[in-house]
Amino acid sequence: MSEGILPKAYAFHEVESHWYAHWEEYGYFHADVHSSRPPFSIVIPPPNVTGQLHIGHALNDTIQDILCRYKRLKGFEVLWIPGTDHAGIATQNVVERQIGQEGLSRHELGREAFLEKVWTWREKYGGIIINQLKRLGASCDWDRERFTMDEGLSRAVRHVFVRLYEEGLIYRGKRMINWCPRCMTALANIEVEGEEVDSRLYHIRYPLANGKGALVVATTRPETMLGDTAVAVHPEDPRYASFIGQKVILPLVGRLIPVIGDAYVEREFGTGALKVTPSHDFNDFELARKHHLELLQVIGENGAMTEAAGVYAGLDRYACRERILKDLEKEGFLVKVENYKNRVGHCYRCKSVVEPMQSLQWFVSTKPLAEKAMEAVREGKTRIVPAKWEKDYFIWLENVEDWCVSRQIWWGHRIPAWYCSECGKVIVAMDDPTVCPECGGSRLEQDSDVLDTWFSSGLWPFSTLGWPEETAELRQFYPTSVLVTGFDILFFWVARMMMMGLHFMKDVPFRDVYVHALVRDAQGHKMSKSKGNVIDPLVMMDEYGTDALRFTLTAFAVQGRDVKLSEERIEGYKHFINKIWNASRLVLMNLEESGELPEIPAKPAGLVHRWILSRLQRVINEVDASIENYHFNQYAQSLYQFIWHEYCDWYLEMIKPDFYGEDPSVKALAQSVAARVLEQILVLLHPVMPFVTEEIWQKLPQTTGTIMKASFPQFEAERLDAEAEEQMDIIMNVVNGIRNIRGEMNVAPATRVEVVCLCERDFEKDLLLRHSGTVSDLARLSRLEVGRSGEVKKPRLAAGMVAKHVEVYVVLKDILDFESESKRLQKEISKLEKELGITQKKLSNEDFLQKAPEDVIEKEREKGARLGEKMEKLRHHYEIINTLKDSASAGE
Repeated sequence: MSEGILPKAYAFHEVESHWYAHWEEYGYFHADVHSSRPPFSIVIPPPNVTGQLHIGHALNDTIQDILCRYKRLKGFEVLWIPGTDHAGIATQNVVERQIGQEGLSRHELGREAFLEKVWTWREKYGGIIINQLKRLGASCDWDRERFTMDEGLSRAVRHVFVRLYEEGLIYRGKRMINWCPRCMTALANIEVEGEEVDSRLYHIRYPLANGKGALVVATTRPETMLGDTAVAVHPEDPRYASFIGQKVILPLVGRLIPVIGDAYVEREFGTGALKVTPSHDFNDFELARKHHLELLQVIGENGAMTEAAGVYAGLDRYACRERILKDLEKEGFLVKVENYKNRVGHCYRCKSVVEPMQSLQWFVSTKPLAEKAMEAVREGKTRIVPAKWEKDYFIWLENVEDWCVSRQIWWGHRIPAWYCSECGKVIVAMDDPTVCPECGGSRLEQDSDVLDTWFSSGLWPFSTLGWPEETAELRQFYPTSVLVTGFDILFFWVARMMMMGLHFMKDVPFRDVYVHALVRDAQGHKMSKSKGNVIDPLVMMDEYGTDALRFTLTAFAVQGRDVKLSEERIEGYKHFINKIWNASRLVLMNLEESGELPEIPAKPAGLVHRWILSRLQRVINEVDASIENYHFNQYAQSLYQFIWHEYCDWYLEMIKPDFYGEDPSVKALAQSVAARVLEQILVLLHPVMPFVTEEIWQKLPQTTGTIMKASFPQFEAERLDAEAEEQMDIIMNVVNGIRNIRGEMNVAPATRVEVVCLCERDFEKDLLLRHSGTVSDLARLSRLEVGRSGEVKKPRLAAGMVAKHVEVYVVLKDILDFESESKRLQKEISKLEKELGITQKKLSNEDFLQKAPEDVIEKEREKGARLGEKMEKLRHHYEIINTLKDSASAGE
């Protein structure tokens, strides 16, 4: 422990860098696998190696750090495994752009040289986000940092692929997949983001081959009509019953295609006649299989039309759309065009519109794995918090499709499959084969594809612990205790980890899944660079300190509700840190010569001591329950209320006379209680504010080592004192009542006033008489009179209120000039009436309500409500002042 008083200002930049380096140097984050303590483990959701710390990371990792620091204080052996994800498509895109600036493409470089470039890039830039996590205070076990393509994890990935293949759960086949023409790779269904766009619905006439009429179909993608192989109608649709079995002529192409009947067709959509393009629509593909239709691919992997598109071959798909529309109109096939909103799939990485198409890919058969993943949650082996996310989890797993795991890129885990050029055998093996086991041939070629990034991250909870080896870490820390994640990767990642963990480890990968919401701006809008409302956590940490950012995120992390964040809120919690700092300085300055602090009896002398110790016990319980049940906002708010409003504003203010008094025993008790409560406050606060708590901890007497090695405060039932809490509640209500009256009546803070308290019960009367000095000091009184009605006369020219069975009157005679105050209030009311009138006029303007953005309207409504509330208070005060003015004039 270092000695000395805290400086006047908290210099968070120096404190944060100093203590984080100290914690790392002394290995305080490192988990001991041989420890006899109960284990607690978390695996970090691995950020992309390309990533920068954003506000979502800041929330996610702050919550994890709270849990880890809390569990260490509770006596657990904590392992928090950090690491990064190789982010196949994203990283390859970054490096391709880099070499593109040199005038090169990856194909010109060749696979081996390109991958060398990627590894070089990873070594240089891949650790940026790790250093940013350290800035956030993340207490990860950095000695055990992992990367999804390090040697150990690569071995685990290969082991899983081979086993699943041997078990018949991985296969290669030609199926409909989502294809990104920009990234030039297959995507899993959940890697496609549906986005509502302004589109067009084109009505196109398909003439009957017999010349007796036509069918009109409606489509948003006229370019795909070149691949139509049927038109489908509902078999019970009377409009089209006679058309089923006939043929129509495909416009512009001239090919004859059948009219089929199928109950899949929605009679209410468009015209009720559906063009069937099996190679470019998942549902149409199923119709083609059912009705044995031809499959014709007219859009290629690069997004351009194929040779099968005839005269349109080579055109980009959107250029082809424009050409086709012109040709349809020219030939008289385009009936009409309607504006239409529909959801269009976009690549989750590059945001290009994806193209459904048939492709030969590798798939995981997920249904057998999904059943166990659902069963584990139903049986309570894994709990999802908040529970509302269970429904989404089950819906997705109940309707899960086979998972396309092959990607047509170079950066990633290469699929361990080889093809024999001589006999065509497919060889999947742990070790690279040199000869074909079927024919003995040596001309073997490895599959060029790599595995989906989510395949390797699906193994994260056990591969990071050394699996498939039976390591000490695996035995001690699997299953992990909790996973903290955003709802947006509940399916991408959580469900897949559940499937893989249960299949390979025969146990769930985590006991709890805590799902947090999004961080939005103060108005509840999603943050985006285009809107200019992005809050950069690195900038906020530089400006206000890491502890202030962490506490703000925690205070607004309500289960199931998005976090609404603003810079003003972060600044507000910086003031809270300053409050803690200044309170600690006050305590420490009064401990300088105290020497050894005496032990505190269970029920010490002095109401205020018994009260603060009792309140501390309740807060210890609240903090414990809040963190254990993932109510992080309640954890933060309990401490904020207790520290600022109870410990600082009341307790420390009330014991100041004890610090400066003559009685050494009274002074020693005040010093001891103030210091002991502060010590426990720091430990309770440490999980969310690690830096400031460590700095103050070092200055306290009778503390040793780091706060990270402290013990979480024990609940002491014998210190609970309901009577002390009730008595203090009365005193605080009376003082607050006096303060409120002073504020409302515009009494200067330095002016001392007379107060009369009328009590109908002896309990309140005796209490206020015993503590009249305290009440007078806190409320700045010149005189306090307490008694029953009849014993004490209700004062003239006073403003009053009721506080806990006590009538409180502040005497305003000779304090206020009622005439001047009346005029001042009237002037303020007139000004406010004008301002409120402008707002009300705006809100009653239909043109404003229809044209203004919703957030602007909402701000105006909030302003109107705020002004209305202020107006109500002013008028109330005006009435009181005028009553007092009239009474003074009447000489009462």
